[in-house]
Amino acid sequence: MLNLIKTFKNNVKIKSDSLCIDNWVFKLHYRVTTVIFLVSTVLVTSKEYIGESMKCLTSKLADRTYQKFLESFCFYKSTFTVVSDDDFDSNNVYNSYGLGMPGPRLIRKHMYYQWVPYVLFLQAIMFYATHYLWKIVEGGEVRKLMSLEKNLQHGVTVQEKKGYSVHRLKATVLVHIRLNQSWAWWFIFFEVLNLANAAFQIYLTNLFLDKQFFDLGVKFGNQGPTILEKIFPKKTKCTFFQYGPSGTIEIIDALCILALNVINEKIYLFLWFWFLVLFAASASILVWRLVTMLLYSRSLAFNKLAFGYLTQTKVRPSDFHRILNHWSYSDWFLLRYLSKNMDGFAFKSLFDLVCQNTTIVNDIS
Repeated sequence: MLNLIKTFKNNVKIKSDSLCIDNWVFKLHYRVTTVIFLVSTVLVTSKEYIGESMKCLTSKLADRTYQKFLESFCFYKSTFTVVSDDDFDSNNVYNSYGLGMPGPRLIRKHMYYQWVPYVLFLQAIMFYATHYLWKIVEGGEVRKLMSLEKNLQHGVTVQEKKGYSVHRLKATVLVHIRLNQSWAWWFIFFEVLNLANAAFQIYLTNLFLDKQFFDLGVKFGNQGPTILEKIFPKKTKCTFFQYGPSGTIEIIDALCILALNVINEKIYLFLWFWFLVLFAASASILVWRLVTMLLYSRSLAFNKLAFGYLTQTKVRPSDFHRILNHWSYSDWFLLRYLSKNMDGFAFKSLFDLVCQNTTIVNDIS
């Protein structure tokens, strides 16, 4: 598992790029959450922190080889705890910790613990995957526009002297903006995908933990550590059947200590609260996106807020209205992201260019 993490780390760049092609919610998904899951994977696979994953106590203590075999069997086959009506008080809180005679009692199997590192690692990949797909779809369009902007700042190149005017280079910037109207809609699609992915990861985690994850944080607030002992027991039972000398089936009863659940309970309790924050952030950014769609063509004050770099310079209200009356939301959205990647003076020049040439695309297309 650690080798898989190293391979993932070597092939994935989690640090930020110099260009801004996403927002803080994207970064919560592919940067912060991915790191959280990778660190969690390392913790549950490191014997330095938890020691042996499982130790079992049997009647054959002298036979170390047999005990190692039994521990391996119980780890991969699963263990169980015993639950009965007597184990609950009036508030449905556990009083016992799953040990005792099975008999007619309810057996609760625990089969998740051997899969925890693999599921955590898979979830880390899935959170990064949305960012990776967005970079593929985005195709470096903002980077291309920034390269054109640098040409505008540094004057006319040799090739331009042979036939291209500075005016046409400026017009090319406008053409790129207008021809990439799908950029904004793809961006919004991946914002929705982030929300859907967060919801799916919550569902997946709940399914993985035998449908006991949805209300984990709420129950922890009401019951305290007791609920963690129910979902992540430290002491479990394991039963192994073998043939005796005369062919009679012998039942080997073992008490097993799941040391890894000390780490698992803390990881999943933290993930419950983190998923809550992540889902709320992903939903709030979509609400904000709806607000921008409603206000971008209606409010001058909103546009001054959106184009923060322009607040330090004087912009005529007529310039804003000229853009808002001729440009769609997708044009406005891409222009706003260009403002995030340019200094105030450079973007002010581009903004003036856009205001003066709202029909230039039709002239040169």
